Amino acid sequence: MASTKKLQERVVLRTTAWILAEFVILFLLLALIARRAAATSTSLGTLALVCEAWFAFVWALGMNCKWSPVRFDTRPDNLLPDELPALDMFVTTADPLLEPPVITVNTVLSLLALDYPDVGKLACYVSDDGCSPVTCYALREAAKFAALWVPFCKRHGVGVRAPFMYFSSAPPEDGTDAGTVGREFLESWAFMKSEYEKLVTRIENADEGSILRDAEFADFIDAERRNHPTIIKVLWDNTKSRRTGQGFPHLVYVSREKGPKHYHNFKAGAMNVLTRVSDVMTNAPIMLNVDCDMFVNNPQAPQKFYGALKDDPFGNQLEVAFKKLGYGVAGIQGFFYAGTGCFHRRKVVYGMPPPDTVKHERTGKNWAHKRRSPSYKELQIKFGSSKELIESSRNLISRGDVLSLDISSRVQVAKQVGACNSGTCWGQEIGWVYGSMTEDILTGQRIHATGWRSALMDTNPPAFMGCAPTGGPASLTQYKRWATGLLEILISWNSPILGSIFGRLQLRQCLAYMFIYVWPVRAPFELCYALMGPFCLLTNQSFLPKASDEGFRIPLALFLTYNIYNLMEYKECGLSARTWWNNHRMQRITSASAWILAFLTVLLKTMGLSETVFEVTHKESSTSDGGASPDDADQGLFTFDSSPVFIPVTTLSILNIVAIAVGAWRVVVGTARGAPNGPGIGEFACCVWMVLCFWPFVRGLVSSGRYGIPWSVKVKASLIVSVFVHFCTRN
Repeated sequence: MASTKKLQERVVLRTTAWILAEFVILFLLLALIARRAAATSTSLGTLALVCEAWFAFVWALGMNCKWSPVRFDTRPDNLLPDELPALDMFVTTADPLLEPPVITVNTVLSLLALDYPDVGKLACYVSDDGCSPVTCYALREAAKFAALWVPFCKRHGVGVRAPFMYFSSAPPEDGTDAGTVGREFLESWAFMKSEYEKLVTRIENADEGSILRDAEFADFIDAERRNHPTIIKVLWDNTKSRRTGQGFPHLVYVSREKGPKHYHNFKAGAMNVLTRVSDVMTNAPIMLNVDCDMFVNNPQAPQKFYGALKDDPFGNQLEVAFKKLGYGVAGIQGFFYAGTGCFHRRKVVYGMPPPDTVKHERTGKNWAHKRRSPSYKELQIKFGSSKELIESSRNLISRGDVLSLDISSRVQVAKQVGACNSGTCWGQEIGWVYGSMTEDILTGQRIHATGWRSALMDTNPPAFMGCAPTGGPASLTQYKRWATGLLEILISWNSPILGSIFGRLQLRQCLAYMFIYVWPVRAPFELCYALMGPFCLLTNQSFLPKASDEGFRIPLALFLTYNIYNLMEYKECGLSARTWWNNHRMQRITSASAWILAFLTVLLKTMGLSETVFEVTHKESSTSDGGASPDDADQGLFTFDSSPVFIPVTTLSILNIVAIAVGAWRVVVGTARGAPNGPGIGEFACCVWMVLCFWPFVRGLVSSGRYGIPWSVKVKASLIVSVFVHFCTRN
């Protein structure tokens, strides 16, 4: 009998004071634009007007995101055990060097140890786009360790079920863990910690040559990373568990087919292969996907971060963005799909519409908007020629059936559907959507455009925890990849504007997507505005009112109000003023580096001059006891390498220092006197503010080692500064 109690409650959050503050800032922006439009008579003023109009537009988009925040309170205790659905869990990894197998293993072990009434309903699929025998070996060893780890977790009520995190602290002093008391627990804890350390040692010392001598890994002998057939291995079949009573989910390793003649569509292609493979093996109606650097933090959900550095020095923990923008967008059509820690209904990923979709909304071959069940022929066109895939998909869509087969007997079928799949609707109308490096948010947009809503779960403790990049290179590489993918969506046929016009994407949800997608478009405007201060000091001009002018009050009030508003957002979220400053500083750095390069990358791609390249973010591997490695003592400091991403900000840092020096010299020697349009305190303040924002780079100019900017970057930046200064002073 189904439970009649509520499983969740939608709670509207009141934010009247915040909305008023946002309107004050918007009014100040419009006042600045109006005054600029009335007084502008130079090209410099016109450029400033265009930039300020853009800032007002972006601010209005952000206001739309925050207007109607809601919170979803879940009631899992109201769900009866037999109502819990079958669940297929997906983990993706792409490079064993940048994403060490030990990290993936911890993610998988936390999933295998889920506290679920019937583990026969669970299956874990791991996609290895690196086709690494070491990763496969690590997962096989993890399956062996899980036979000890899962019973230990359930017996002692372990909360955090990723071993590296669980063993990062000593056992409770009184020998208790969730009610288990005494010497038996301490001995069991010490034994499990020892076994985990042995597992880590075996994985970290694994040699590919030795592994390939094992017949179990013969499929990898002639396999190249970018040219190999589908490899699928059932590392654990939980039908074995049912006989012993100590169960944990199926564990299946998948490395999809790759060949030089096929485009592989990054993570979206891997997710679609996992979807097809799981369809013919277990076909659960619910799918969960997590990145390889995550773990289940609450075994009973947006991503939050473990091992977070104090005061978020690299601005990538996104706490305020999640609480302010996330809760706000949740009140429209639902939060964006952020790529990990997300539950999907399989039929929704397959393009089925919500129950209230009207039949005549779409006609033709798109059966997703028809109430009737799709025919075999329609499914063949969309899903491909595999009879097993068509039948299992049709059963799920029509009746919600789940397969109850011996998964080991389905390996050959799974290999067939794991092959390169062209001439079908995968990546277009069904599955994860192709066409962008941010396939996650694009897939979520397509689901919203079909008419579905999404719910944002913010559990306590957080449901999933992941690791945020540390250091300059990894952080900016991640932001560049995100920004590249977002701009690809914005200028393509997948634009949310078209989804709002021709689909069921609500207007406000469309604007919310636009607020995210314009990240890289903001870069040229913010760069132009950042250059105005140095330009004015070097050319003895001004673009802001003088301090004695009444109009000076508008930009001053805007500057103070915006920053106080932003600071109070961080304080309301329980964060420090230092965290606010670090995030503000990183936004300036990111805009002038990762976003501007992403903008140029997509521009060159659009012109047919280059192709985008998927850059995997380096994941930091913890020690076997979950602690930081000895080299991480200065994790809060910015690190550099010779990547082009550091050239723009290094250039701006040097340029602002030079401009301040030139402007100060003019004031000292008096050459600025008598120039009615000469720079004032506003231009000096802009340059000083930029130097403070770019302080990690200023420090990097005089530091050495990994904390110093390489000479190759400094030389290139200096040449650009020289050209700019020459341009400014040639007259």
